Amino acid sequence: MADFGGHPKTGSRYTVQDVEDQLPPHSGPPRAIIPDDGQIVTQRERQSLIRGLDQRHIQMIAIAGAIGTGLFLGLGGSIATGGPLGALLGYMFVGIVVCCIQFALGEVSALLPVTGSFVRHAEVLVDPALSFAIGWNVVYGCFISVPSEISASVVLIQYWTDINAAVWVTILIVVSVVVAISFIRVYGEIEFIFAILKILLVIFVVILGLVIDLGGVPGVPRKGFHYWKEPGPFVEYIAQGSWGHFLGFWAVMTNAVYSFAGVESLAMAAAETKNPRQNIPKACKRVFARVSLFYLAAVLIVGMLVSSADDRLGNDSGTAATSPFVIAAGDAGIKAIPSVVNAVCLTSAWSASNQSILAGTRTLYGLAIKGHAPKIFLRTSKWGVPYMCVLLQVLFSLLAYMCVSNGAMNVFWWFVDLTAAGTLVSWITIALNHIRLLQAMDKQGIPGTALPWHNRITRYTSWFALISCVIILLTGGFEVFTKGNWDPASFVSSYLDIPLVLFAYGGYKLIRRTGIIPLSQVPVQLAIDEANDDPDNVPIKKDSVWAKMNILWG
Repeated sequence: MADFGGHPKTGSRYTVQDVEDQLPPHSGPPRAIIPDDGQIVTQRERQSLIRGLDQRHIQMIAIAGAIGTGLFLGLGGSIATGGPLGALLGYMFVGIVVCCIQFALGEVSALLPVTGSFVRHAEVLVDPALSFAIGWNVVYGCFISVPSEISASVVLIQYWTDINAAVWVTILIVVSVVVAISFIRVYGEIEFIFAILKILLVIFVVILGLVIDLGGVPGVPRKGFHYWKEPGPFVEYIAQGSWGHFLGFWAVMTNAVYSFAGVESLAMAAAETKNPRQNIPKACKRVFARVSLFYLAAVLIVGMLVSSADDRLGNDSGTAATSPFVIAAGDAGIKAIPSVVNAVCLTSAWSASNQSILAGTRTLYGLAIKGHAPKIFLRTSKWGVPYMCVLLQVLFSLLAYMCVSNGAMNVFWWFVDLTAAGTLVSWITIALNHIRLLQAMDKQGIPGTALPWHNRITRYTSWFALISCVIILLTGGFEVFTKGNWDPASFVSSYLDIPLVLFAYGGYKLIRRTGIIPLSQVPVQLAIDEANDDPDNVPIKKDSVWAKMNILWG
């Protein structure tokens, strides 16, 4: 009989029969919700994967994934579409949503620190069919994101050279694979370094932007908020007047979501993180604040330096000339800066690609653990790396060769729409998981204080995030429904993800005949007892004043 671990006070061991005895009559067998080996965090995860990531690693993995091409390349398109104020408001709104999502993810992950994060949470809290559908959607989204970032990297490389794009695609794929099959700590250290470079670059361009804007560069007049006045804070998009301004602001949402995509990845490798019940919530609190601060500062500065009417923002020539940071530095006559910015942008794109590989492969591994993917993906190397998952990801990376014939920038924007939709579906799942957890606790009479980490406000913020993400998902491709703007490619890239998830969800339910788990049967107390009995669940020492002020990794 399966053993569910000991009660923290009595020391007695839980079994399947113990759990069944606590369920209401006719509630059905608990096998759909109770883990196969009697534990929330399975023995396979404990034995096959190696905990090589520290708290600083998971913070920087999330930051490294979120600060990428969406900021350094995509921001120009947001300014051109929504105007300086429209873009700023769009990123602020999505930043608030991300804040809510991070807190929801932190609460659930502290209770259920499993590989695959919110994908596995859905099986315990909502429905195994949802776990299957969302899990494969995450795998698909992450694997699609890799060729997206590689295409963006080629855009940046082509700023310096005209060498065939296929050469650079090949090099980037090979280097990414080498990192992916290395010990997880090697990956963590690489992302740690790249994330610091990105943060330093953002701080640098913000300070440089202020200097340029205030007339600190010889020969460059003071600009102030000139571009907010002319051509104006908003851009008329599709329609005219106030309605056109609103549509411009709303059109920024998709790019903003793509830009923030990746912050949820910090919990994907929970089984490879030291003391995950303490470190993941702590990282969730800090990452969203830092990423939001960097993005809002960058959007504000770019809106002051580059006109929304600048034709270069919409340039699809396939070079980094589309980057607003490069445009601003070039206009100021600082010749060396464009290449420096371009070089760090290149590391950012490759780093974001590595983050997608981590999230995709660990999610696939988590699916295989629960029988939602072939068992072949459970194979791990002596370093604890699921190498068969990495091999499948490599096959998807070959899509990056599309940029050889279609233009790197065009391919990049196709993948932006595809990735943004998948990110929204993931955020919706995170919010839904958290809502279901709190509802199950209310049903079973368990107070919120019993959770390893809890905030009272999240009871409301998760609903806000859920509704907001659904609206953005359904309206993400609104342009194609306006007169004269129908584009089959844009329609498919904006909405393909919705029927894919629904088809996977419905198909799994039809074949396996699963049902939504009753709130009374969600094993909340089992998870809480396992958390209390976890020897690795040790409170983290409070930060010093220096650590709290440390914007890099403290």
